Amino acid sequence: MPSWQNIFAALREDGISIAEDPNPHPVGGGDISAAWRINTKSAAVFIKTEPVELLDMFEAEAEGLRELLGAKAVRVPEVLSYGATEHDAYFAIEWIEFEQPTSDTEKLLGQQLAVLHRHCKERFGWHRDNTIGKTPQHNQWVNSWVEFFKYRRLDFQLQLASENGFDGELQLAGAYLSENLELLFRDYQPSISLLHGDLWGGNWAAAKGQPVIFDPAVYYGDRESDIAMTKLFGGFGPEFYAAYQDSWPMQTGYEDRLKLYQLYHVLNHLNLFGSAYLDRGIQLIQEINSSISR
Repeated sequence: MPSWQNIFAALREDGISIAEDPNPHPVGGGDISAAWRINTKSAAVFIKTEPVELLDMFEAEAEGLRELLGAKAVRVPEVLSYGATEHDAYFAIEWIEFEQPTSDTEKLLGQQLAVLHRHCKERFGWHRDNTIGKTPQHNQWVNSWVEFFKYRRLDFQLQLASENGFDGELQLAGAYLSENLELLFRDYQPSISLLHGDLWGGNWAAAKGQPVIFDPAVYYGDRESDIAMTKLFGGFGPEFYAAYQDSWPMQTGYEDRLKLYQLYHVLNHLNLFGSAYLDRGIQLIQEINSSISR
């Protein structure tokens, strides 16, 4: 249980007027961190907590939300405060009352995500590292997308998997993919788009008819990476994909690249949650390697 009195004191120092009865209680949305709702004198606040050693994860998330906000494309929660007490790291954002998405909000999200992806840089990466779940995500700037994805995404996750005891076919097939990765990009040069980075169905919602995205793992990379994640676990309807395609059509060969980008997240789930994701990871690598060999 967090040391709430110390957290409340820190929030007051940041100008947040805590209610006489803050009434912190757990809420959904804390798959990685513990999540809470507290009362202030003006409104409810959403707070995530972790051990103090993980403050950097919250700092990166705050910077990611502000990066997304700067694109003026999709609504994100307002960052109110983050920091650490003696034992706890905390991250406070505005409380947003969500509603059931409609076909209109799905369509709007597709349009707005295309606008977000047109917010571009000259190099791949970001100015700082962050996390994907609790896994480190390395974002050092680089000019080549193949180099970026090979070393900072694919090889890193494969190395973690090996350290976690997942060797054999996964590593053999993964090594072949890594060595031949550039063959997937023979006729394709991605734009360097601002990405949410972890856009699964649990990281978006609707509020007052507007889409809201949150819990990002921001960096600048191939926009297809975000689309791949939307297709991995579901949560996005046909109106979303049609609106995105109308706004910025996908390029030839994207089906094989989507599998590559899904592989990154499947390997990350393997490293975070264990062997339930092993067969899916091997299957994806085999399918990608088959497309390379054609």
